[in-house]
Amino acid sequence: MQNKFVFSYFQKRMHCFIPFNKPLEHKVLPECFTNPFDYTPHPLCVQAAEELQAKLGAPNPNSKGKMYGVLIVKNHFDEIGYIAAYSGNDQAQEIQIPFVPQVFEITNPDGFFRKGEAELNQINQAICKEENSPDLKQLQKELNNEVQNANDTLEAVKLDMAKAKKERQVKRAEANNHPDKESILKHLVKESQTEKSKFNKLKKECKEKIESLQLKADEHYHRITGLKQARKTQSAQLQKQIFDSYLFLNIEGKEKSANAIFKESEAKVPPAGAGDCCAPKLLQYAFQNKLKPIAMAEFWWGTSPKKEIRKHGYFYPSCKSKCEPILGHMLKGMSIEKAKQEDKNLSIKVLYEDDAIAIINKPSGLLSVPGKEMQESAYTQVKALYPDADGPLIVHRLDMATSGIMLIAKTKSAHVNLQKQFLSKSIQKRYVALLDGIIEEDFGTIDLPLRVDLNDRPRQLVCFEHGKPAFTKWKVVERTPSKSKIHFYPVSGRTHQLRVHAAHPLGLNTPIVGDPLYGLKADRLMLHAEEITFVHPSTQKKINFECLAEF
Repeated sequence: MQNKFVFSYFQKRMHCFIPFNKPLEHKVLPECFTNPFDYTPHPLCVQAAEELQAKLGAPNPNSKGKMYGVLIVKNHFDEIGYIAAYSGNDQAQEIQIPFVPQVFEITNPDGFFRKGEAELNQINQAICKEENSPDLKQLQKELNNEVQNANDTLEAVKLDMAKAKKERQVKRAEANNHPDKESILKHLVKESQTEKSKFNKLKKECKEKIESLQLKADEHYHRITGLKQARKTQSAQLQKQIFDSYLFLNIEGKEKSANAIFKESEAKVPPAGAGDCCAPKLLQYAFQNKLKPIAMAEFWWGTSPKKEIRKHGYFYPSCKSKCEPILGHMLKGMSIEKAKQEDKNLSIKVLYEDDAIAIINKPSGLLSVPGKEMQESAYTQVKALYPDADGPLIVHRLDMATSGIMLIAKTKSAHVNLQKQFLSKSIQKRYVALLDGIIEEDFGTIDLPLRVDLNDRPRQLVCFEHGKPAFTKWKVVERTPSKSKIHFYPVSGRTHQLRVHAAHPLGLNTPIVGDPLYGLKADRLMLHAEEITFVHPSTQKKINFECLAEF
């Protein structure tokens, strides 16, 4: 079995270069390698993806979709071809396609992972057996009954003692006129002391019975705790061993483990699945086999997951949390395409201003506030325009890719006033968007809660369990043969709300044109904050501003 696996593994490593079926439709090679997080697929990548998709065939609508990747390479004979990969560590079912191997063959049945996995399964079975032990269940039942009986018994005695106390109070009052007063009072004191003594004795007996049963139950709980701690320790050791075994090369021939790579990142430890995505697999195979990487692209094939948005056949950037640190190492020494926004000289336009507020038009591609990697923003530009303003300036934000109206507060009082209006949802906003398809209905509402995708920030997920409420009204204002122009009226203001509500299958199921995260990338995202209505913080008059989209 082991020899067969090794042979299969060797064959796979040696036969992953795929020549193009047809003559190259685009012979001009890119000057720089693809920026995995911000790219438009090179024509050669599109041609390779189409060939791979033809081999994959129509996806099974009942099966979960998958991310696939193609890497255009040049081999030892100066031939241009491509290699292909899929995300995940499961064994490929498409046996006619020579997918590149995993960076670390975690699925090797004779490897340490499967053995460690089997040991963890044994611990899990032991935990399950202990937790469902008939002895433990009987003890828990007896313990619950004993606690309930003790509470009931003690409560009944307390009621009797309270009744007896009242009777003694009456007897004390009557004893004041009795010739044998002292004797009566002493008897009543002794009676009270006897009752308290009996109660304390009963209370002690109840406590001892409960503690006796609890000690027996604790023996089971201690065994369960010990097993869980052993599982935690063994799982951590196995995880470390796994990510020590994921060794990533770069074009300079330098090798680094996943643990070493992530130790230098903000995350510190690799997330589950790090190294099993398309991009690391493709680059690893290219570097190991002396293939020159030229361009790369990843696409989704099949049914979209329920939470995140993946459209069949669409190209997507690499994920941030798993791939960014790894690719930072693997692409070191290579000339990489710059993200488009880095080349833009973007400036806000002031539409209106007075002593209290300003209204600006933010261009697509400009951040609302400074980010970790980019300081230039609407905030920095507004601050430069109004250096003496004593207000916090930014009242609300627009996504970097979204253009349009933003309210600016020039005083602290104006900022407080406008924020209250936003919180009370009295400010009305209208966005215009161009959707990449036909929306049959004329109007409607979308109610889908959202939260951040922790594995791929800043993408958002629809999550009914942990998501924050997000509600949008919409109306179709124009249709062309292939597009729909929509007015959005967001009631809430969640990150990427309109983009997700447009693209998600439970929303309009039609991405906004030019959306690189939830649709197809273009020159820009066709989403614009077009109109706003609010009460002026100084005059207290309702005012309306409109700024039409350029698209």
